[in-house]
Order: sequence, then structure tokens, then C-alpha cells
Amino acid sequence: MNVTANIGTVPHARAARSWGAAALACMGVVFGDIGTSPLYALSAAAKAVSPGGDVSPQAVLGIVSLIFWSLIIVISIKYAILLMRADNHGEGGILALLALISPRRAKQSRRRALMVVVGLIGAALLYGDGTITPAISVLSAIEGIKLYAPQMDRAVVPLTVIILALLFAIQRNGTSWIGGIFGPVMLIWFVVMGVLGIMGIARTPAVLAALSPLPAITYLWHAGPVALVVIGGAFLAVTGGEAFYADMGHFGPFPIRLAWFGVALPALTLNYFGQGALLLTESGAVDSPFYALAPQWLHYPLVVLATAATVIASQAIISGAYSVTQQAIQLGFLPRMNIVHTAGQEIGQIYVPFINWTLAAATLAAVIGFGSSDALAGAYGIAVSLLMAITTLMATFIALHWKHNPILVYAVNGSLLGLDLLFFAATSTKLLEGGWFPLLITFIVAFLMLTWRKGEEIMNKVRLEAREPTKEFVKHLNSNPPLRVPGTAVVLGRMVKGMPLALSHNIKCNHVLYENVLLVAVVTTETPRVSDEDRVVVTPIADGITRVELHVGFMEQPDVPEGLEVAMARGQIAKCDLSRVIYYTGHETIIASGRRPGLARWRQELFAFMHHNAQRPGAYFKIPSAQIMEIGIEFEI
Repeated sequence: MNVTANIGTVPHARAARSWGAAALACMGVVFGDIGTSPLYALSAAAKAVSPGGDVSPQAVLGIVSLIFWSLIIVISIKYAILLMRADNHGEGGILALLALISPRRAKQSRRRALMVVVGLIGAALLYGDGTITPAISVLSAIEGIKLYAPQMDRAVVPLTVIILALLFAIQRNGTSWIGGIFGPVMLIWFVVMGVLGIMGIARTPAVLAALSPLPAITYLWHAGPVALVVIGGAFLAVTGGEAFYADMGHFGPFPIRLAWFGVALPALTLNYFGQGALLLTESGAVDSPFYALAPQWLHYPLVVLATAATVIASQAIISGAYSVTQQAIQLGFLPRMNIVHTAGQEIGQIYVPFINWTLAAATLAAVIGFGSSDALAGAYGIAVSLLMAITTLMATFIALHWKHNPILVYAVNGSLLGLDLLFFAATSTKLLEGGWFPLLITFIVAFLMLTWRKGEEIMNKVRLEAREPTKEFVKHLNSNPPLRVPGTAVVLGRMVKGMPLALSHNIKCNHVLYENVLLVAVVTTETPRVSDEDRVVVTPIADGITRVELHVGFMEQPDVPEGLEVAMARGQIAKCDLSRVIYYTGHETIIASGRRPGLARWRQELFAFMHHNAQRPGAYFKIPSAQIMEIGIEFEI
């Protein structure tokens, strides 16, 4: 009995340690955004009630109650408990949902095709969110220096610009070297927030009345038109909730739930109630209730800690933008881009230069253009609330597709969608006060995604029309065999039907064929990752010619040489020296003529421009440049 018990205890202890480590690590990635919301959320909601600064006790209790129950319903119930169940083989996020909807089969159903478009808009909203989050987070932290030194007001924007510029500048070196401290720093941040909240509550325990939803309901019922504005301000407390779902694949649902219910939710609740307690006795502290909670001697260390926390939140958003971009490229919604792999394990695994500097330009423009966290608060919520509504809508579609009880699905998801739409309506009141900014970014990105996707659909038809059918190719090869030369050639193609133009054109012009030819097509699956057992599918075509399908998940970076190594190790293809292989690929030139339906002429020109500036296939598929031979092919669309 004792031996059995000891044996069983070891893996349990190891599992507990791994869960604890994952829960600590996810604090810096998952909770960075929502964890820094107390810097501005309650202040923004209170200022919506009384821009002059004096907030009534009823309003304070109503706002604190509204924030608390938003955290319970939107974050705890919707994201932590329900939505994290809708995973794609362990992965979450808007693009994981989009992969489940299966864009490649979108034409089977108009509703499915519509959901793909809605999902693309949701993915584009992540870029709008990624622009505003670093700006408002770091600005709100730096603004703390004004509390006891109002003359420092002019230094806030320059300091914020410097910090963010440095943050974007170090991305190319990878951020794994500081990733290890993200979790511990955020743990300290949550502990400090909780302690400050307890200090505030101890001075004015009456604020605990806000634990009931009645103060929120009563206040909003009597608030009149201002109620919608207050709801929009309170919504800032739940921004960052989408990270629960998006980062689920990195840490697993249990560590995220453990960290949320064990640390983050209690700390946030205590801090918001502490700020509310402060405003009950000092309504003039509405400009910065978070910093006003702390004793004066702790003020500047708290500014430093808050800045570190907001930098961590910003880093998580930036890294998330890289990950979304990689997934979008793999799923065929963006052109190939240069993706640099860094040394990190969780944070900073990849770096996308174009996304980094575009995001940097938009973020710095937001800081300089809006100038304060109060101004940015109006721009912040609208993109996030719309993204939450789209996520709920897509999760509903998936739940129905999985044959869950439709009555239960409509009842639960319908209620959550109604709440999301209420938040969206509330944040839309700030459309002209900055809400247009992330929506403009969203529109541009979504338009480019839709243009690229439609252009690729047209090009796939054109490529297939130009390709010689496999049977005809084999027939011509047997009737008029070319000169076979020793060696192995790998011919890259975009599809598994027909013969790659790079091969047929080469034979037509040179009348020469290698003894061993591998026709390689990289196929992105609708699952995040693919096992080695399912990585390669081999189909013999003719003597010495083999079709090789390399399957990669939408979370993986395709590597053709590595895939061929796997195929050789498993005996699926003949062994060869990959360092001596010649890789043939087509260099496509697209001419927009307006002859093909589906895209207007000017959008065809835009697609051709995007295609021309996409990363070359050789570099994207990790092929050594010295082994590549490109064959020029011109297409008119």
C-alpha cells in the first residue's frame, strides 16, 4: 500500500509543479492587459458620470458593482469557464475558430462563407486592439508622475514614446531573455494591487455593498442617457479578456483558470473596491484613484512597477500580433512575410519585421495624437467589444456545428452575445472621440485580407487551368521521354492537382529531367499542429516522379527540407543528400487586366502589388538560397 501510494504521488507532485509554473508564466502573457486596467478603467467610468470631478456615492457604488459583475460574467463565466471549451485541438483564439469553420469549404454554405468574413474582421480587430493597448497602458502608468508633480505633465508623452520605441526596437533580438521575469513581476503587481485595495476597503467598508448587483442595476436604471457612457467606461475593466482564449494553447485551460481565480480576480476585485472606497470619501481623487490609494512614500516605486507591468502587457500584445500574422499567412489570408525565429519558448518565439514597425508607427501615432489615457479610453473599447461579440457569434456557430443542444446554445450564447452588443453600443458612443482610430485600422487590414483571399482564389483557378493534367503529362513523358540526368530535383507547387508549371516548362524548354523528381506541395491543415505520422503523404506519379504532400498546422512554420527529412526517415521516399538537391520554384508575375470576375481592376492591381512584395517561396519554406532555381511564369487576371 505504501509503495503504491509513493509511486502515485510523484507524477501528481510533478503535475502540481508544472501547473504552478504555467500559472505563474501565464500571468505575464494572459493577464498583462486586464491586469493593468485598474490604472484607467474606474477613473474613465467615473469621469463619464461627472467630468468636473465630484462623483456621488450612488454613482461610485454603481460603477464598482458594474465592474465587479462584468469581471464575473464576461471574464469568469464567458471566457474562463465556457469559451475555453471551444478549442481547436487545444488552441484558442479567433483564427483557431476560423480554422474550425474551414475556409476551404466555405462555398458549401452561404452562412459558412459569411462566418469566414466575420472571422476575418475579428482577426483584423486584433491589430486595432494591438495598436491601442500599448499606448493607453504605458501612458496611464507614466501619468502617475503628475499626481505629486503636476509640472511633469509635459514629460508624459515623450517618456511614453521613448519607452514604446525602445520596446519595439528590441523585438528583432527576441524577448525570451526577459520572458522569464514576466510572470514574477506580474505576480508582484497583483499582490501590490490587492494590498492597496485592502487598505482602501479598510478605511471605508461601506463599499462592500457593491458586491451585490443591485447598486449597478439601480444606478443604471436612474442614470438616464449617461448610463450607456458609464457602461462604456466600465467595459475597460474587461479588455484583455480575449487573451484568455487566444493564449490557451500556450498554457492550457487549467493553469489559466488557476491563475485567474486564485490570483488575478481577487487582486482586481480588491483594487477596484479599494478605489471605490477612496472615491466615497475623496471624490476629487477621480483623476487617478489608483495612485491615490498608495501612501506618498510608495508613489514613485509604484509608478515604476506600473510601467513595468504595462510594458509586459504591451509585449504580450505585440507577440500576439506576430502569432496572429503567422496563422493568417498559413490559412491563406495574408501574403507570405519574413518571419524570424528567435530563441524564446513562450514569448518572442517569432518576430515579423513588417508587422513590428507598422504596429510601432500606429502605436506612437496614437500616443502623440491622443496625448492622454483619458483621450485614448474612447478609442480603446470599441474594437475590443466588437471582437468579443464576433468571438461569441463564431463560438455559437461552432457549438451548433458540433451538435450541442441548440436550445441551450441559443439561450447561453444568446445572452452573452446580447451583453457583448450592449458593451459595443456603449463604447460606440465614443466613435467620434477616437473610436474611429482602431476601426480604421481594422477596416484596412480586413480589406487587405479579403482582397488577398479573393485574389488567391482567382489565381488558383488560373494556375489549375494552366497546369497540365497528371495523366496527360505521364502519357507525353512515356511517348517522348526527355534526357534523364543523375540527381534529385524538388519541384515546389501550390496545389496537389496537375503538374507544377515549373516542371512542365523546364521539360518543354530544356528536354531534361532528373532521375528522381519530388513534386512537393505544402498543405496547411485546419489543426494547429501535425504529428510526424501525418506529416507526409506520398503518391507515385511515374518512374522516378513522386508527389509529396507536406502537411503543416496553421500554428507551424513550414520547413520543406525538414519535412523531406521526416519522409526519408520514415522510408516514404528514397534517401538522398538534401544538401545537393536542386529546388525548382516558379517566380510568378501577375498582370491585372480586369478580365477575371471577382475583383475590380483596381483591387486586382492591389493584389498584384501584394503578391509582388510577398516573401519569396524559397525563404519562406526554409530552402537554402544556393539550391534554388526560379522559373519565371506570367499570369494575366
